[in-house]
Amino acid sequence: MPTRAQLLDIIHFQSELARIGLDLGEVMTHVVDRVIAFTKAEGAAIELAEDGDMVYRATSGIAKKYLGLRLKQSDSISGQCVELGETLYCADSERDPRVNRRACRTIGLRSMVVVPLKYHERTVGILKAMSTRVSGFGRRDRALLELLSEVIGASIHFAVEFGGKDLFYKATHDGLTDLANRSLFMDRLRNVLTRCQRERGKAAVAVIDMDGLKQVNDTFGHRSGDAVIREFAARIKRVSRQSDTVARIGGDEFAMILTPIDLPVGPRVFLERFDRETAAPFFFEERRFSLRGSVGIAVYPDDGGSLDSLIESADRRMYAAKKAAYARLGG
Repeated sequence: MPTRAQLLDIIHFQSELARIGLDLGEVMTHVVDRVIAFTKAEGAAIELAEDGDMVYRATSGIAKKYLGLRLKQSDSISGQCVELGETLYCADSERDPRVNRRACRTIGLRSMVVVPLKYHERTVGILKAMSTRVSGFGRRDRALLELLSEVIGASIHFAVEFGGKDLFYKATHDGLTDLANRSLFMDRLRNVLTRCQRERGKAAVAVIDMDGLKQVNDTFGHRSGDAVIREFAARIKRVSRQSDTVARIGGDEFAMILTPIDLPVGPRVFLERFDRETAAPFFFEERRFSLRGSVGIAVYPDDGGSLDSLIESADRRMYAAKKAAYARLGG
């Protein structure tokens, strides 16, 4: 059994989830972060079973950069956990025939605990704790993870039953803006880049950082801050096309996948439309708010031949745009 201190941590953890509320994406992100704090894990993931695949919908630690990764359900220990509905333990991924060894080597994990997540008595996904060491988890860790799986199972139930959307929508969309969340954004970006590589096509990523949100929250409170975020999200959505993906990937961070992209016209047209759409102020409870943001755009494969390098290029350009705007204002 977990120690008394660990059980108290779980009680506190339940209170934290209650404060998060019905945003399932945020709940799952919080869970995988806490798994590392609660156990000897060096990484954690929540994978949901979707259309024959196991999809990394929340990640932390050594798994963090693999958010949105898809593996065949039939080719992984996670898929077997969903099929059997019971906790599975892999002491050594190099010797265990149940695992996807290539994925384990890519992530750098050597042992893992895989715990089922259930909704309406059906296993819909798994909670996975990862270690870079052989036999990285003991019985106490496994018992603790099973308790955590019950907590997130309850959160899944309440988020879906009272949130008005189905499980997979709730897991892949931001609760405040209804945009795609970081998980769905990374999932779609991986698919877009795979298609571009196969067809020798191009796509662009836009990273957008909203200006002044902290000041709004500090001065007028989070009610006003949430209203400003929702309006900003709606305006970004208005400049997108049906083929694009718009996501909220952090508190004041947004991103877009622009596909198809017509170079060099496409990025310039998008920036012009974005500037026009966000130029008008927003009024909430008789207060006037600015909705400006800084944008960085990177094109695949010109500015980055991999998912990580492409996002890094867009980030650098966004920060350069923010610095230039700050300088123009005399900062």
